[in-house]
Amino acid sequence: MDRRKFLKSGVGTAAAGIAGAGFMGGIPAASAGPLERTFEEARPLNLKITDLKTFLVDAGNDENFVYVKLYTNQGITGLGEGTLPNKGEVIAAAIQAHKRYLVGKDPTEIERHWRGMFIGPRYRGGPVLMSALSAVEIALWDILGQALGRPIWQLLGGKARDRVRLYCHEGYLDRISHRKKRRAESYEEELDLWRQKKEDGWTCVKGGFYPGGKPIIHRASIRRGVEHLARVREIVGPDFDIIVEAHGKPTPLTAVEFCNRVEEFRPFWVEEVTQLENEVLEEVRQIRAQTRVPLATGERLTSRYYFAPLCAERLVDVIMPDVVHVGGISELRKIAILAEAFRVDVSPHNPQSEVSTLAAMHVCMSTPNCTILEIGSGQHPFWQDLFYGGHFSYERGFANPPTRPGLGIDLDEKVAAKYPFQEKNWNTLRTPDGAYVDR
Repeated sequence: MDRRKFLKSGVGTAAAGIAGAGFMGGIPAASAGPLERTFEEARPLNLKITDLKTFLVDAGNDENFVYVKLYTNQGITGLGEGTLPNKGEVIAAAIQAHKRYLVGKDPTEIERHWRGMFIGPRYRGGPVLMSALSAVEIALWDILGQALGRPIWQLLGGKARDRVRLYCHEGYLDRISHRKKRRAESYEEELDLWRQKKEDGWTCVKGGFYPGGKPIIHRASIRRGVEHLARVREIVGPDFDIIVEAHGKPTPLTAVEFCNRVEEFRPFWVEEVTQLENEVLEEVRQIRAQTRVPLATGERLTSRYYFAPLCAERLVDVIMPDVVHVGGISELRKIAILAEAFRVDVSPHNPQSEVSTLAAMHVCMSTPNCTILEIGSGQHPFWQDLFYGGHFSYERGFANPPTRPGLGIDLDEKVAAKYPFQEKNWNTLRTPDGAYVDR
């Protein structure tokens, strides 16, 4: 059986062999017990990590994806992702540094290993270290799910919903080559894409409504963004959900003006209206006190400790932790549980590949306040080749529950080798006087 058929069969031969030995026979396929019981069920499997490898894959745009595979003595491999913009080689090295800790250990002791990798080096946190930790942690969950023959969402407590609501982005046409996509070439073509997405069944779409410009002039950005939103609202109607993306470009003062001017168009939320990070909570408080639109932020925050004050003070209505940057599946769920105590919704940030999409989707399936998921990757043949055809299924803006054991996909190492790491440049916005500003 080749790897594609292996995955489509729903359970691998390694996991089946363990089941035949009597370790899986007492586990109901459709039920899910507490995590403690799950880990106890995994203990007799005698799994040991034997190796760790990283893979850098050119995404075909301005990014390189970063993956890790963990190998075990039972033939089960776990897949994780740690992609961080413009830091591919750095992340790969940070992931590789975990090898000396992991080899020889039981991969099912996920909480113990997370803690060990987080506090062990003493200097902890930050986007690089947390993205590396996330990649390893996702791979550990993938191993556990495969070993027990169940998708990860079942191990997290079972269904909180029947399917996961998704939102996509405005302005992108279908991919015109194996990996590339292009933006609309005219304003009218871009507006037509909003009509098309609604006709295709999407119920929520994100748009960039604070244009940067070269150079960026905030007054013009506000005016153009509001005019664009007015046109879009007219096209999609009053009940369609529009996410207004500002991407951290406004200053605190321009953020307040922008939010107040878009309020009449009823955005689902306004996202990253300024640099809403824990170190500048006063900015968040200022904007919250002077605006009424729903606010969302969090894609660049890297642990529960940063989300706690945002939720406790209800400074935002939606938080957007990224499973690839906050520490993985367990940490994403802990952040969501924290947010639920303050009636704050969670929408995982997800611009990476389908590894990130599926990792976040397993959490959304099992977590009540994870209400909608960003979809950053498409269902193009390139992704099917890279992941042995292991993509998830969705229709009319909703994803079906993943059914395969573990994460649900695996990386084809031969295909990955065809698209090696490529150095990519990044752009920084400037004001008319030439000073660099946030993007």
